[in-house]
Amino acid sequence: MSGIYIHIPFCSSKCAYCGFYSVPTLKRKAAFLESLKQEIVSRKDYLHGEKVETIYFGGGTPSLLKGEELHAILKVLYDTFEIDPQAEITLEANPDTLSLDDLVAIRALGVNRLSIGIQSFFDNDLQYLGRRHNSQHARQCLAWAKEAGFENITIDLIYGLPTSDAEQWSRNLECFFELELPHLSAYALTLEPNAILTKQIEMGKVQPVHEDDAVRDYGILCQKMAQQGFLHYEISNFCKPERHSRHNTSYWFGTPYVGFGPSAHSYDGLSRQWNVSSLEQYVGNGKRSTENGKLFESERLTLEQRYDEYVMLRLRTMWGIDLQYLKREMGERFSSYCEQKAQPLIAHGRLSQNREILYLTDEQMLFADGIAEALFW
Repeated sequence: MSGIYIHIPFCSSKCAYCGFYSVPTLKRKAAFLESLKQEIVSRKDYLHGEKVETIYFGGGTPSLLKGEELHAILKVLYDTFEIDPQAEITLEANPDTLSLDDLVAIRALGVNRLSIGIQSFFDNDLQYLGRRHNSQHARQCLAWAKEAGFENITIDLIYGLPTSDAEQWSRNLECFFELELPHLSAYALTLEPNAILTKQIEMGKVQPVHEDDAVRDYGILCQKMAQQGFLHYEISNFCKPERHSRHNTSYWFGTPYVGFGPSAHSYDGLSRQWNVSSLEQYVGNGKRSTENGKLFESERLTLEQRYDEYVMLRLRTMWGIDLQYLKREMGERFSSYCEQKAQPLIAHGRLSQNREILYLTDEQMLFADGIAEALFW
């Protein structure tokens, strides 16, 4: 089992809060697509023949690509790797980039899951975030997605916005429930160092972000999602039973994956690799080689680093840290160390334990990073 991630770096414009690598232009699209195909073929052995069960187009805004461009990428992938016939194929999209015809074409390509960046159903929130769509676009896009035959749809919402109070955030969630979608990803607004929004706040041009708002909204989120029968399977992700993101879950379970495109990461179980975060360097002179400069960096993980990553990733999920897995895969010194470090946290109500599983409750998840750090090697 393995996965493929493809980073499409293009956006129509840069959202104010975004910290991901992207460029607000399509000028180098043809050169990028050629370099992407070359990279895919050149790394055919990275997964050691493992069958690919998930493909994820992320970005950036993958929905800016035309149907024939997506088809060409998928063809190279299918020609190069063994793809499971039942593979989950996800495409990230923004509402302003999709028409009904686009969605019909995307579905015909075999894409069977959509992740749509709604962020909010209220225009004042969307304006604050620097989004190109409005609430009407959001609703229309979701209606078209269903009409095009998509059933596996997830949307993103952002909470902790200074433009939204508890009542509006609750209404945002009600809008989601009315759509009868199987999955929601909800993220607290965070200020990335180089994001436009961070600079606007520093200059006093827009309202600042308050952590208390995010804590309040997270409590509302967890309560309402549980009432509607959603599983809180990862800090920011909720799903109806059996409708979790197979691709993202594979990250949290340490499944090998290969990433293509500028800034994309790869993991083979023992080492990590990450591509250069530069479109210009990635496409170079049209041929991928070391003549373009260093196209990626890599590191081989020590057993201690693998332990820390396991703790950090699994603690974010409902599955938690499996002490028996640590003992079996890494040795008793790691399972014993983890259990020993966990006891003070359990005693103070910061961590929970059910037999051999260490996990976080909804309330404890607010402090996941600090709790994981306390368990690190």
